[in-house]
Amino acid sequence: MATSLPPSRHAGAASASPDRTGSVYETLRDLIIQGRIAPGARVIEAEVAARLDVSRTPVRAALQRLQQEGYVVANGSGLQLRLSVAPLTQEDASELFEIVGEVEGLAARRAATLPPDRRQRLVTEMDALNAALLAASKAAAPDAREIFDLDHRFHRAWVDGAAGPRLTAMHDAIKPQTDRYIRLYISALVDEIGTSVLEHDVTTRALEAGQPDSAQVAVRTNWNHAARRLARVIESLGERGAW
Repeated sequence: MATSLPPSRHAGAASASPDRTGSVYETLRDLIIQGRIAPGARVIEAEVAARLDVSRTPVRAALQRLQQEGYVVANGSGLQLRLSVAPLTQEDASELFEIVGEVEGLAARRAATLPPDRRQRLVTEMDALNAALLAASKAAAPDAREIFDLDHRFHRAWVDGAAGPRLTAMHDAIKPQTDRYIRLYISALVDEIGTSVLEHDVTTRALEAGQPDSAQVAVRTNWNHAARRLARVIESLGERGAW
């Protein structure tokens, strides 16, 4: 497995407590999202357990969850079963971006119905983040991590501001899977940030005007266009881990 796993804070532990399994899951998921375990890389249960200094039981449980959520895929069966990090493909990106667009669109719809004072605070925050995003993209040497962070915070603003616990949980589950794509390909997308900023502004103005339908459509449109922009990059640079 091509990665550098951090040392465990639970050395020698053998039980699969919920806390232990959750810690292993979060560690592996973060490494996958950040690209430190490459798309297509094999994930070997025994190796992960040894590197994290835990028993194989919590690792097995964590890998099952990662498989259910689409971060890890299985090939073969029985003794020939091989787990690997899910590849990054155009088809997968299109599906993920569409799903996130629906989830965030619902949150934006709710945000547009907030009381005027709360809605204005949200709009002020979004305007500031969008302006910072544009400025970061025009820097002499754009920082991909800063751009990613600003874009993430912009999209999260109305989720945090208006979504209920169920919608937030759905966003927490699916949005990080799009982050895998954005983190890996963002350097190739810097020239497209200006277009994203304009699309973001459409969402912000719909929220400011208190227009639920327009806000929902604006978010869906932004994600659909983002999927198309990403598809062009993937077509140019190639799908990662799809072999």
